Amino acid sequence: MTVPSTKPGDGGAILVAGATSGAGKSTVAAALCRALARTGRSVAPFKAQNMSNHAAVTADGGEIGRAQAMQAAAAGVEPERRMNPVLLKPNPDGRSHVVVLGDERQTTDAASYGATTDGLKPLVLDAMNSLRRDHDWVVAEGAGGAAEINLFDRDLVNLPLAHAASIPAIVVVDIDRGGAFAAAHGTIDLLPPDLRATVAGVVFNQFRGDSTLLVDGIRQIEKRTGVPVLGVLPHLGLEPMLGVEDSLDLDADLEVMQDNASEAGTSLSCSDKPVRVAVIRFPTLANPSDFDPLVVEPDVTLRWVRRPDELVDADLIVLPGSRATVRDLAWLRRSGLADAVISIARRGTTRIVGLCAGYQMLGRTIDDPVESGDGHVDGLGLLDVHTKFACPKIVRLSTGSADGVAIGGYQIRFGRPEPIATDRQTTPWLVVDGDAEGSTDPSGRVSGSSLHGLFDGDAFRSTLLAEAAGQRNRRFQPSPRPFTAMIERQHDRLADWLEANVGLDPLLDIARTAGAPGQGPGW
Repeated sequence: MTVPSTKPGDGGAILVAGATSGAGKSTVAAALCRALARTGRSVAPFKAQNMSNHAAVTADGGEIGRAQAMQAAAAGVEPERRMNPVLLKPNPDGRSHVVVLGDERQTTDAASYGATTDGLKPLVLDAMNSLRRDHDWVVAEGAGGAAEINLFDRDLVNLPLAHAASIPAIVVVDIDRGGAFAAAHGTIDLLPPDLRATVAGVVFNQFRGDSTLLVDGIRQIEKRTGVPVLGVLPHLGLEPMLGVEDSLDLDADLEVMQDNASEAGTSLSCSDKPVRVAVIRFPTLANPSDFDPLVVEPDVTLRWVRRPDELVDADLIVLPGSRATVRDLAWLRRSGLADAVISIARRGTTRIVGLCAGYQMLGRTIDDPVESGDGHVDGLGLLDVHTKFACPKIVRLSTGSADGVAIGGYQIRFGRPEPIATDRQTTPWLVVDGDAEGSTDPSGRVSGSSLHGLFDGDAFRSTLLAEAAGQRNRRFQPSPRPFTAMIERQHDRLADWLEANVGLDPLLDIARTAGAPGQGPGW
């Protein structure tokens, strides 16, 4: 392990860019954050602009991308607004909500957003420079491909930022998909001279096999581009990656991922009758990290479902969060899943849980003049709740309890669910921030809450899964490892992976070449 420098002013910054989307930028950035942090260095993650419906909440009620929150955890610091100054949350209509320094500001389409970026550039640069003044090291992450030549004039997050801030960059290339040498060469070759000068190294990622087979190709790439190849990162293998942000990752077969996790040693055992969890895969799914704690439970199999027949053998059905509640509710009806969920609920043999938007859908009615503009729509009618959408958006961290068991999480919502007086005696499910929250039907088998991250609590999760198992004659033994320990284990594994195959010293040497905060040429 590298020993922290005792020299005054030891520090720097580096941008982890990618040849393509999905190259592994987030993973490499998280690995570098942890590698730096465990040497005792002060480090912070940064991503100037993110596009994702997978958000996290800061302590002061701001929204940032989930990947930056995970990187902050790897760095051992609290997530904060400056780490992701611009977050775009896409809607199904091609428009996006623009979150600036944690607060939602406007809605825009791709064409209009180009003009908006000019006003955001100083803000982005100020956020990065401010972080650099407060931390010795900043690990910035790019977005998409680093050579999107059609977007250079509006690019806030890749090499134009590196040039403006006078920080060096490395380019991560996914070799597993093929064409990696062409991607590396083409990326660098397409760059204008000022941006090419920021590229200090190339890292090949996700290689399966004998890396000595790449030696000749690496030599040629270095000769053609003049940029050194810093290392080849092997494929990370079987373990599921917690906190993924890319929809390509989310569409993976989670049952296979869990089988792989067991083989890799993540899961210590699996019963012959595990709890089968079915999570409905909304078209505009939000905050899928809610289910990371279930993925790593050894006695749970979890799958995303899109068809009614995929619910038949489920022991626990979850309706998750959504960025477009009313529209995803309409999809639920068109797909036949709404009728299936109602039918299963009436049989009373399967546990059903709704989180945030999923909770709102389980209610009787929704009035939405804000998100969809559709006004009054009927819900599934399984909980005696009416949801009214209103501004401002509720964004906050929350704590509470469920039957005396501590819970915690966060809320991001326009919807305000309220109980409706009926003769069915629907009761609150939880206590959140000191008030009754959520709802449970009289059978106790259908429940909903506005709280994301509800399953992160080990005791609450174990109680719910044990209850679902008992109702369906399944077998459940909680994981002996706390979920927080699994997250820490992942961060350390990533740091080990990076240090063993690239090394920390070469990256530190590159990062040290960054200009002083605020001394770059700007935009």
